[in-house]
Amino acid sequence: MAGPGDPPGGTPEGFPGGGEDEYRSVVFDESFVRAARLQEFSAQERIADRAPAVRSRAPLRRTGLSRQLLVLAVLIAVAFGTTLYMGVRHPYQRPAQRFAEPARMTVVPLAPVNRVPGAEDAAHLYEHSPAAHFRPAAEGVPLPGARRTAHFSYDQVLRALTTARHYIVRSALDPDVLGGQGVHSVRVLLAPDQLEQFDESFERPAPDGRHAPTGWLVRFDPARAQLDDAGIRVNGSMRVAETEASTLEVTADHTMVYPLRPAGDDRAEASLFTVRRELRFRFGLEDLRLHQTQLVASHVQAGPLSCAEDSVSHLRPLLAGQTAGTGEPPGTDPYTADPPAALCGTLASGAQPRA
Repeated sequence: MAGPGDPPGGTPEGFPGGGEDEYRSVVFDESFVRAARLQEFSAQERIADRAPAVRSRAPLRRTGLSRQLLVLAVLIAVAFGTTLYMGVRHPYQRPAQRFAEPARMTVVPLAPVNRVPGAEDAAHLYEHSPAAHFRPAAEGVPLPGARRTAHFSYDQVLRALTTARHYIVRSALDPDVLGGQGVHSVRVLLAPDQLEQFDESFERPAPDGRHAPTGWLVRFDPARAQLDDAGIRVNGSMRVAETEASTLEVTADHTMVYPLRPAGDDRAEASLFTVRRELRFRFGLEDLRLHQTQLVASHVQAGPLSCAEDSVSHLRPLLAGQTAGTGEPPGTDPYTADPPAALCGTLASGAQPRA
């Protein structure tokens, strides 16, 4: 039988004692292994016995603060880069503002065929005129219904209509503007690129289709006429359309009727003066943001006026009992570079009150 240390199948053949005798002298028991001290010497220690077994390392430096500063600098750089990228590539970035085109304007005085009708009470004239159903002053300039367009929101469309309405009211219904006492309330509504043309129109008026003060606004010669207390009557319409992806246009067509009396004479008979204004406004994104507009075109017909008098700088109405006379507008010479004279038309009899 096999001994206690033999394999279950006995000792293999050809190997006495299973080969254990050959290595029995180097076998260690468990207590010897546990008591053994294990130490791995370094290369330097193996060369010199006096060298320390372990190389001393320099003490670790505290890098917490510097690491925080580095992280903070990285975050600031990322934030700055993101801001710069969004400013350049933002999908809703406003396009560059285009320069406003010079406004084109036409002022046509309308001369009456007969004497200008008059009455002591301007309300009587209204009742017997085509303006009988017109609304008083700003009530005759209502805002139409606003709807969003392909590239403009409801608020932007409403803002364009509101700004155009402000221009109409200030330029044709403000008593100070009508009396020739100021233009600032109208000027502040214009795009900056049109201010030079606006200022030149009042400094050097000319019937050249570009610099007519009465093309920008309605104003009477204060030495000729004054408003009656009966109030102004207005009727008209406004419409808005998107002409480009970044442009809105508002077209306004209004007829204003003014009760007038001779300047400084409240006892004189009153008469009616009619102004038909067709205005076209243009709005870019920057105009909408700043509540300003570009006046593209202005077409004005006004009467009763005399063709012989200048209607470019001020409107000089013919009042109750007056006639246009036989005066004619100044002649136009097509062989010179002088600006053409103002146009002139005839005021239809049906446009006057039946007094």
